[in-house]
Amino acid sequence: MAIEGAPPPVAAVIGAGPAGLMAAEVLASGGVAVTVYDHMPSAGRKLLMAGRGGLNLTHSEDSDRFRARYRMATPKLTTALDAFGPDDLRAWSQTLGQTTFVGTSGRVFPQAMKASPLLRAWLNRLQESGVTIRLRHSWTGWNDASELTFDTPDSGLAVRPDVTVLALGGASWPRLGSDGRWTSILQRAGVALTPLQPSNCGFRVEWSELFRERFSGQPLKRIALTLADDHVRGEATITAQGIEGGAIYALSAPLREVIARGGTATISLSLRPDLSVNALRQRLEAVPAKQSLANRLRKALRLPPVAIGLLHEAALARGQRLADLSTDALADLICAVPLRLVGTAPLADAISTAGGIAWDALDEHLMLLRQPGVFAAGEMLDWEAPTGGYLLQATFATGRLAGRGALSWLERQGRLSR
Repeated sequence: MAIEGAPPPVAAVIGAGPAGLMAAEVLASGGVAVTVYDHMPSAGRKLLMAGRGGLNLTHSEDSDRFRARYRMATPKLTTALDAFGPDDLRAWSQTLGQTTFVGTSGRVFPQAMKASPLLRAWLNRLQESGVTIRLRHSWTGWNDASELTFDTPDSGLAVRPDVTVLALGGASWPRLGSDGRWTSILQRAGVALTPLQPSNCGFRVEWSELFRERFSGQPLKRIALTLADDHVRGEATITAQGIEGGAIYALSAPLREVIARGGTATISLSLRPDLSVNALRQRLEAVPAKQSLANRLRKALRLPPVAIGLLHEAALARGQRLADLSTDALADLICAVPLRLVGTAPLADAISTAGGIAWDALDEHLMLLRQPGVFAAGEMLDWEAPTGGYLLQATFATGRLAGRGALSWLERQGRLSR
């Protein structure tokens, strides 16, 4: 709480996404006067977009498996996730009137299956707690007087808060607000950064012109992808530039790393993962050989045209014709179509971002070592995770940790009392 007889300390939170709003909530509950700044015309734009297909808040799997999803960043995120884990996020959602449920995949969603009711209730609660939100305020850094500076619709603005939380997101989906422009500001301030890279992204494939024209936008359903020891089942979509979708997103981190080392990565794609090679062979042999190859594949295995086209692509890459393959070779190919990826899709098209503020540039409370009193949270930090609720969970959790860290900082500065 604020020191008796003194005005409450002032906090600036830059970024009105989940991490920033969570930090604002924690600070306001601690007796701090909070203003949230965002350069977009409304708050929570990326959160709203995430909710268009059902807002996947978190995941219900056991804690060890859950934490492993964050790969190398797991040790750095443990404190945040221990303090605000999946059960805590579900309970918090309930306080906003948004009861959650666990889907068949283990993913957790609000009953409303969208973000707008949750965000609306949250913004109302923040307003009632005294939080001010200033929109169309673009953060431009610090001036010579160490004030935060903003470009606004009317003029420039400079403020000197007692504590600051940065929560500007990564650099994916820039039209929703996360454009990564903060990287140059922090670099000038001497803050160590890991380069931003696309995560949960599509990958480029050098399709033939015919395949690209015929099958761009077509889905590949009930497939399996394998990269070394990683195996993923799901769906993907052929694009003009390559391939994207849930199954490929789940492998984006290791795929990106392989490409960074060698320039390309080859994954194995099974078009009928529930059938063994022998079962595939038997089904193909059961269809009269006099029928066309397309008919055999369609009748024996129910392969759609896009899958058959993919088989033609794979044979072409080997300098072969699909029709010339033996039944054994055809069954092997259906079970493991090699797909050569030559790069990632653009960062702006990715679902999320890898890289960001290096962990060595932060203390255990997420305060910037080069900028005392300035904290960071959310996708600005150097972590990544697959889709499935892991992204939002860590975003909320680090926002909460940064807010609590900021309160502790104010206490140490004598601006708050317990």
